[in-house]
Amino acid sequence: MHINVTAHPSAAGTLQQLREAINDEVRYRYLIHDRDRIFAKSLDESIGRLGLTVLKSPLFSPMANAICERVIGTIRRECLDWLIPLSESHLRSILKEWKAHNNGARPHASLGPGVPDPPAMAALAANQDSGHQLDPHLALQLSSVLGGLHHKYSLVTSAR
Repeated sequence: MHINVTAHPSAAGTLQQLREAINDEVRYRYLIHDRDRIFAKSLDESIGRLGLTVLKSPLFSPMANAICERVIGTIRRECLDWLIPLSESHLRSILKEWKAHNNGARPHASLGPGVPDPPAMAALAANQDSGHQLDPHLALQLSSVLGGLHHKYSLVTSAR
């Protein structure tokens, strides 16, 4: 997930965002967007040169882009309904921290108990016989996320 914030979006800025978000690790095939003025014909052509097929959502159909709407709703409910960004840079900082928490600590239903970016200590946790007993060499560590709005739990080696 690539997140950035700007008060005055433009076609050139949007194209640069796409260049930064698209990499060789994941093969993207499509870009779905609405019919905002930012997505001018020249921008769609540039997106095509990045190897993506542009699909435009139908007019007056917010549910046609349900995945994007769901992510935006999740960000709002889990983060921005509880915090007041004081500036554009503060909003960037909040979203960066929320993204790290969402991808690295928050379980996702589609992944079972897993997270998109598993922590390095996950292999240690997988070696346990029971999910209710910690290995004597491990300890549970709690970290606050977004000033205590969320919490991240991780296993660390203990000095017992």
